Amino acid sequence: MGGIVSSIANVFTGADRTQAAGEQAAAQQRQAAQGAAFRPVGMTTRFGTSQFTRETDPATGLPYISSAGYTAAPELQALQNQLFSQFGGAGQYAQQQAQQLQSLSPAAQQLFNLGQGYLATSPEQASADFMRTQQAALAPSREQQLSQIRNQLFQTGRTGFATGGTTTGMTSSNPELQAYYNAIAQQDLNLATQAEQAAQQRQTFGAGLFGTGAQLLGTQATTAANAYSPLQTLLGVSGNVEQMAQMPYQLGIQLGQAQQPGQQAGVNALTQAAQTQYGATQAANAANAGFWSGLMSGGAQAYASYKR
Repeated sequence: MGGIVSSIANVFTGADRTQAAGEQAAAQQRQAAQGAAFRPVGMTTRFGTSQFTRETDPATGLPYISSAGYTAAPELQALQNQLFSQFGGAGQYAQQQAQQLQSLSPAAQQLFNLGQGYLATSPEQASADFMRTQQAALAPSREQQLSQIRNQLFQTGRTGFATGGTTTGMTSSNPELQAYYNAIAQQDLNLATQAEQAAQQRQTFGAGLFGTGAQLLGTQATTAANAYSPLQTLLGVSGNVEQMAQMPYQLGIQLGQAQQPGQQAGVNALTQAAQTQYGATQAANAANAGFWSGLMSGGAQAYASYKR
């Protein structure tokens, strides 16, 4: 009976062993999580130094990176300070250029308005206007020339003289007057050709005004953009300097990442061992409990038969 009681006690103490195995497995899993934690490495190069601070979370007991940073080498810091001191001047230069170019916008608008006025007149109307203005300009000289011809005819007594008349209906005319009017007609034909060309030139000139206005606006935009080139150059150089200062920081992260495959392999092995140990303990306790449960059941039945 003492052995049976002891065995029965072992059944119940098996639960304690299972609990202990579970706690040990949990501890090993926490240890595995700590081993899998990311571990960047502080580095020092010619360009600077990186720093990483690791702390443990009191709630979970797991490590984490609480802060990270880098410090540039003194030479790089001096260069950065020099570059940063020039940012203000470069920005002011760009603003001054933009202010000086503001006058181009009204000038371009005036050219647009003037070009629109030229293009508003049709080529036919422009040609007619040209003829009218040219004929008005020639009218005084034509009148003087006609007056001289008539005076000459009067003085020579040929005012009524006319030739060229026929019986078929052609009227006679004075030779000097006929030559005068023929010259005027030929001159008007030449003016008509010139008027057409002038109308075309007017249209071309109006379109050119639009093009000139657009060029002014393009010059304003391009010059304003180029005014920021010194500032962009300073920013680019500053960015390159900053990248050099970050090299220790990047190297430290890369080394931490390079360690992770090996850390993960160890974590996997530790986790698998904990799970195997816990599973084996559970299986052994379950088998032990089943054996003694059957033994106790058989003993109880035998005892009941003995009493009868």
